[in-house]
Amino acid sequence: MVINTQNASGVEVINAVQNRKIVCAFHDIDGTHSLIRNWPPVMSRVLFDTAVNGIPKNLTSEENINRLVSLCGVEPLEETDKFCIESAGLSALTQMEWAIRRNQELKNGEYSSETNSKIIKLIWNGEEKFEDFNEPEEYLSYLKEVTPKLFWVYEQVLNRFCRDYNLKRAKQSPEEFLVKGSKEFMEFLHSNGVKNYFVTGAVVDKSITPPMGMYEEVLGLGFEIGEGKVVEDILGSTWEEKIPKDEVMFRLVKELGVSGENVLVVGDGRSEISAGVKLGAVTMSVLPKTATRQRELHKELGTNVIITDYSSKELKKIF
Repeated sequence: MVINTQNASGVEVINAVQNRKIVCAFHDIDGTHSLIRNWPPVMSRVLFDTAVNGIPKNLTSEENINRLVSLCGVEPLEETDKFCIESAGLSALTQMEWAIRRNQELKNGEYSSETNSKIIKLIWNGEEKFEDFNEPEEYLSYLKEVTPKLFWVYEQVLNRFCRDYNLKRAKQSPEEFLVKGSKEFMEFLHSNGVKNYFVTGAVVDKSITPPMGMYEEVLGLGFEIGEGKVVEDILGSTWEEKIPKDEVMFRLVKELGVSGENVLVVGDGRSEISAGVKLGAVTMSVLPKTATRQRELHKELGTNVIITDYSSKELKKIF
């Protein structure tokens, strides 16, 4: 399939692309295709609570999880609401790490330092790997131990706040929880020889039967996953290893043996669009017109095209 945005209408062209052959497409999931997870108010509350209060002794308890569920979405949380916009697309484990580090900074904790503050800013700006910083080994061990636990708590709060109920409804009425035209667009790419891959910053565990987490959601929306299917595979982090979404994409390009310029990247987060630009791929940002800050950010990142959804008849004409 070849893409040419020179004479596009019905889509917002930021950086035009001419006659680029596309052999595979990497798609973000949440907000880009799936509407099952209303994650921002949950993420904001969990991060705010952690940044202000630290890690409680009863972190993983039913009492703490239910407390957080009851607080989600009840009030604006200026810093963490903004952070959720800026950090969309980063690994959830990185977002959790930001809150733990922010607590050390706010409370002048044992591990508060110039380095810690610098890493906080780097995460805000989209960075996820910090091996080259000289931090105390006990702090790194603490982060490695606590971050997955906090992420697990976030997942439980998200499930109870909206995900489980929405997934149940999605299995009955998938169109209600799909970005408009999503499935048809995926099928259009597939029917024209493009291999589709879902990439995510969330944990993907394919070993569990029946499927759980993001994998279950993709199946619940009616997508077929497997070699030769509409979606070839879904890839993300594991419980043991934080794999930033950009690294997932870089690994996948190498594994597939394709050139970045022959990849289409579709997403609503800075992580996948930034990675796509670095790869030299064609990038398509899926953002509602009301997402003013996100649109500004994606233009700054150098995206090629911005669309509100996949329903425009003009969209297919650029292929």
